[in-house]
Amino acid sequence: MSVVALAPPHPVLACAEDLRTTLGRVRDAQPIFMSVADKEAALVELARVEAQLVELKARILAGGEDVAAAHGARDVAAWLAHATQADTRAARADLHLARALEHRPVVAAGMRIGTVSAAQARVIVEAVDELPSELGPSLAAEAERTLVRYAAHHPPRELKRLGRRILDVVAPEAAEAEEGRRLEEEERRAREKASLRFRDLGDGRTRITGVVPTSVAERLKHYLQAFTSPRQRRGDPPRDERVPQHRAYAHAFAALLELLDPDNLPEHGGDATTVIVTLGLAELLADLAAAGVIAGDGEEVISASEARRLACQAQIIPAVLGGKGEVLDLGRRRRLFSRAQRRAMRLRDQRCRAEGCTIPAAWTEAHHWRPWSEGGPTDLDDGVCFCSHHHHRAHDRGYRAERLANGDVRFTRRT
Repeated sequence: MSVVALAPPHPVLACAEDLRTTLGRVRDAQPIFMSVADKEAALVELARVEAQLVELKARILAGGEDVAAAHGARDVAAWLAHATQADTRAARADLHLARALEHRPVVAAGMRIGTVSAAQARVIVEAVDELPSELGPSLAAEAERTLVRYAAHHPPRELKRLGRRILDVVAPEAAEAEEGRRLEEEERRAREKASLRFRDLGDGRTRITGVVPTSVAERLKHYLQAFTSPRQRRGDPPRDERVPQHRAYAHAFAALLELLDPDNLPEHGGDATTVIVTLGLAELLADLAAAGVIAGDGEEVISASEARRLACQAQIIPAVLGGKGEVLDLGRRRRLFSRAQRRAMRLRDQRCRAEGCTIPAAWTEAHHWRPWSEGGPTDLDDGVCFCSHHHHRAHDRGYRAERLANGDVRFTRRT
């Protein structure tokens, strides 16, 4: 009787089978019974093992073009995504890393022993690849070794910042010129790819999606933080009154647009850039009605109460229409506080005059205490400084406003 000797499996395949067997033994193990120290050790070790597995998989992907050829696939990443029902983009990113690691042996060695994660490896590879080619391979190798050492102490985000400045460490004499070139290139790409899109959601909201240069975004963030950062209350507000930061930014953005000085804006349609609010006289005097806002390409509809609030701002032109649509009063500045009046009002009030509010007067809006729609005069005695939040409250029919003896205004919810 003849005996057929079976060839042993390849070590990599045997490793995969051993891993599946080992993981199968802990399939039903409950971490809840582990001590804190054991959980900490397990999480760290598993992270290291994960890095080792990614590197091993990368080695196979890098040499897997024969797999793609055997199946007629575009590349091994496309075949793997189909065979494992994985995301094609993720599989292609893995293949990109695998090919990069073939030329970055120090990074690959760090992953092989579990000291460099896949995220760190991608950051290091990208940083080294972005170095000027004229600096030579020895400088790139030194940058790679340095960043791998940094990986022991820095997460990917910090490592990316260090990678952008790696020339300061390995070639300080070339760093300044390269930094200038890189910044100019980044700014050029940012300008070319900048976009701002508006999508009407059909329910009174519009989604704004944009990609702008970082310098523009930081400037906008700085302006918005001027509206959202100051403490309006002593201590922390009640949990149900806290506003998420993203919502606070949205409210601040609206306030910022309302406070833009039209005298400093370019002309649009033969006049200074303005927003015209149109509403009938009956709607103007009514508690609940609708008004039109003419700005940009057409007219949108807002509530009359919002129109009355906007009319307090010097940047808004209220147009009151008669029964046949004729313009009875194109408000402009004779209905609105002048720049000098607003300055005097802010000097007098010092802050938002809502009771307990500490928003500085420089960030407030001018409000007619007696609404101009009811014949209120545009003079200092009738004006009061409100922050954007309390200006909305002043025009909110759900709140009652009471002027106190010291000039503050107390808001009380109507029952």
